[in-house]
Parts: sequence; C-alpha cells; structure tokens
Amino acid sequence: MAKPVTVTYEVWAKKEETAMAMARLFARKVEEAAAKRGVARIAVSGGSTPQESFNLLADPAGPFATTVPWDKLQLYWVDERCVAPEHPESNYGVCRELLLNKVPLPAANVHRMEGELDPEEAAARYETVLRNTMKLEGAESPAFDLLLLGMGPDGHTASLFPHTEGLEVINRLVIANHVPQKDTWRISLTAPVINQASEVVFAIEGEGKADVLAAVLTGPRNPEELPSQLIRPSNGKLLFLLDEAAAAKLPAANDIFASEDGSRKVGTLEI
Repeated sequence: MAKPVTVTYEVWAKKEETAMAMARLFARKVEEAAAKRGVARIAVSGGSTPQESFNLLADPAGPFATTVPWDKLQLYWVDERCVAPEHPESNYGVCRELLLNKVPLPAANVHRMEGELDPEEAAARYETVLRNTMKLEGAESPAFDLLLLGMGPDGHTASLFPHTEGLEVINRLVIANHVPQKDTWRISLTAPVINQASEVVFAIEGEGKADVLAAVLTGPRNPEELPSQLIRPSNGKLLFLLDEAAAAKLPAANDIFASEDGSRKVGTLEI
C-alpha cells in the first residue's frame, strides 16, 4: 500500500495570479536554500504558466530580478523536447529568452538537456551532469529544493506520457522516452527522481485541464493512463497552484487567505 500523500491546492482567481504565486515560490526557495546551504537546486518544466512566471522573475521593475541571489542558483530541467536550443519548442530555449538572458545567473549554473543529440545519448549525458554537479554516489538520487511541473490534457507530466515505456523505469535518473502518440522522443527525469525533491509543485491553468486534474486527484488510480498519478513525493506533500478554471471539478476550496497578490482559496485532500 502506497504511503498517503497530502495534496494542498491553492486556487487563484486569475491565471496571472497563479503565475505570480509560482514566481514568488521560486524566489523564496532560492533564497531559503541559499541561506541554508549556499546553493539552491531547482528544476523547471516547459508550458505556458512557467513562461509567464519567467517573465515576472526577469522583470527589472518587479520584486525579483534584483533581489533573488541568482549566483547561488543551480538551474536544471525536468524534461526537454528533442530539438536544438534555438528551436521555438525547446524548453531551454524559451527559458533562455524569457529569463536567462535577463538575470545575472552565471552560465556555469545552467544545466540544460541537450535535445539536439541522439535521445539516449542526451539522457545519459544529463544523468552524468546530475551525478557530477550534485556529487551523487551509487544509487543516490538528486534532491532538488524545488521541482516545477505542469500537466497535459492527457494526464502526462514531465515527458512521462500515457502508455510509454518511461513510466516503468525506476533504476535511472534520466530517460529517453519514445512517445508514439506524438511520433517523437523526449528526454525526462524519471518519476522516482521527481518524487525525491524537497518540494514538488504543479502549476495548472485553464478549463481544458479541469477534467483530467479531477481524474488525477479524485479518480481511480491508473498511472498507466494518467502518469501524473506517479508523482507521490517521498515527503508526503504535494502542492498544486491553480486558477479557478482548472480547479472547477475539484472539491470546493473554502479556506480563504489574503496575500499581496490577492485572495486565494486553499483546499486539501489525501491521495
């Protein structure tokens, strides 16, 4: 029997507020980890919500660009498309344009997945990057301070798609995952690595995600069909940052808290 996981979901009225909540969490985790250990390790994903959060983090008139200790951040990726960094679909390329080119994050602290290489080679090289930069030994797994995820309308997360071989891998840090439904390959951290992060956060927006989100959190367990159900952090805690449209099919979140970004509703459930 799997250990229960407590899901906390914060529901914001607008998607812009969700993006700001994600940006604030990112900044706070960098600051806390840097103060505690002198380094912060964060892994990011692609998608529309991170893009808006990257814009907020990089805004020279905003609260983050000059206050985050960027030199203490080691930035990693959860997954990547098998394209060159200049390609418009590159997760790294989008982050570079929106964030990395605008903040003083040293190039040596940026650890991208090399999507332009053969997928298996790229996965092996990234596993080596993780082991070397985090000084991992043997079967030791990375421990990110924060790992940011999205969720697709088919219930996938990272590049762990329904009915793909990558769902079964537990003895690797990074995989090349063939996705037949998209006729492509992706590079991805494996579910066990994701689950070792100190904090795992999903950021999800839009009514198009409402049904699948409800199925993942309140429906029968079927991770082969809904890979996001594989995400069960070892610390027993999982956070979702949602707009009202995405949260529409979840149990009502009735605890209301005011913040500098506006009011948010908070709900919890156990999975």
